[in-house]
Amino acid sequence: MTTLDSYKNKYKHIQFERHDGILQMTLHTNNGPLQWGPSSQPEIVQAFTDVGADRENRLIILTGTGDVFSGPKAEPGRSFYKEVQDNITADLLDRTHWYAKRLMTRMLDIEVPMIAIVNGPAMRHSEIPLMCDIVIAADDASFEDTAHFQIASQVPGDGINIVYTMLLGLNRARYFMLMGEIIPAKKALELGLVSEVMPRKDLLPRAWEIARQLAQKNDLLLRYTRIVLSQPLRNWMERDVAYHLGMESLAKLDKEDVHSDDSEIAQAKHK
Repeated sequence: MTTLDSYKNKYKHIQFERHDGILQMTLHTNNGPLQWGPSSQPEIVQAFTDVGADRENRLIILTGTGDVFSGPKAEPGRSFYKEVQDNITADLLDRTHWYAKRLMTRMLDIEVPMIAIVNGPAMRHSEIPLMCDIVIAADDASFEDTAHFQIASQVPGDGINIVYTMLLGLNRARYFMLMGEIIPAKKALELGLVSEVMPRKDLLPRAWEIARQLAQKNDLLLRYTRIVLSQPLRNWMERDVAYHLGMESLAKLDKEDVHSDDSEIAQAKHK
């Protein structure tokens, strides 16, 4: 049986504290805002696994650290793969996508209500807090996708497309991902991405207030309500995310030298 003691001090990017069955997960990098990369992603996947397997967790509060929820903002033309190594291999893609898929599914395997605190700009994996059941945001928070099409020249196929399409609708989500749109907190509230917006200092007390209110319900009511409310997202994710990751992989293999070779072949045929 998984217990808090078995994972409380296990991760360098997540801090845990629990009171009366309410578990607070604080994402960070060196006690500052979370920096996504090859070390943080696997940790968060495993942490979601541990949290979901701990039956003592009745509600989850997921928050970032400082004035940014997640970063860094990707550099133009620099994807997650380049951060790992320059030479992309089948093994690298397999390992990367294994974690990318399970980042979503293991979070959805947490069968208790989740409350997200978006304490500032969410620049990387901004879909993660939006997968929680209740989302509250700082008044200077924002949502964007810096790791895919517009900035990193990468197919948005790791699940972010599914979450935003479900929440925004097809055309609004396509514009968001193709144009690299930044959605500020006030607009996110109008669009239904978040439920409440407030000054950063009020976020944590408000999240705990909501959690304590929900915690008055019995365990199975909490668990089964979470399952029912998240089932549409789970169905879509399990059906399509592996295929979308495959499209992402194929696009990464399309390099400039391939076009050069094609051009040389075409020229040779005309000689």
